Amino acid sequence: MELLVASAIGVMTAAGIYLVLRLRTFPVIIGISLLTYAVNVFLFSAGRLTTNAPAVLRDGVDRYADPLPQALVLTAIVISFGMTAVVVVVALGSWLSCDDDLVDAPDVRPGQPDATATARGESS
Repeated sequence: MELLVASAIGVMTAAGIYLVLRLRTFPVIIGISLLTYAVNVFLFSAGRLTTNAPAVLRDGVDRYADPLPQALVLTAIVISFGMTAVVVVVALGSWLSCDDDLVDAPDVRPGQPDATATARGESS
C-alpha cells in the first residue's frame, strides 16, 4: 500500500510541475491543484497508513490512527480551496483585461515584434 501511495504522490507531483511550467493560466491552476493534492496525500501518509483504526480514543481499542496528520490535511484542504479560488479570480481578471492567458507576457516595446502575438500564432 505504501508503494501505491508513494507512486501516486510522485505522479501527481510530476504532472503538477509539468502543468505549472506550461505558462498558460488554466494548466497552471490545474498544476497547482495537483501539487496541493500531492502535498495533502504526503501529509496524510506521514502519520502512517492504517486501516480500520479510530483516531479518537475509545475503551477497548489498542490500535489508533494518528489524528494530527488528518487535522493538518483538513486545514490544508480548506486553505488550498481558498487559494485556488483567489488564483482563478486573478487569472480570470488577467484574461479579461489582456485577452490572453499567457502567465508571463513579455513587454511590447516600440520597434520590436509582439512576442505575445507570435506565441498565439498571429503575425504583427
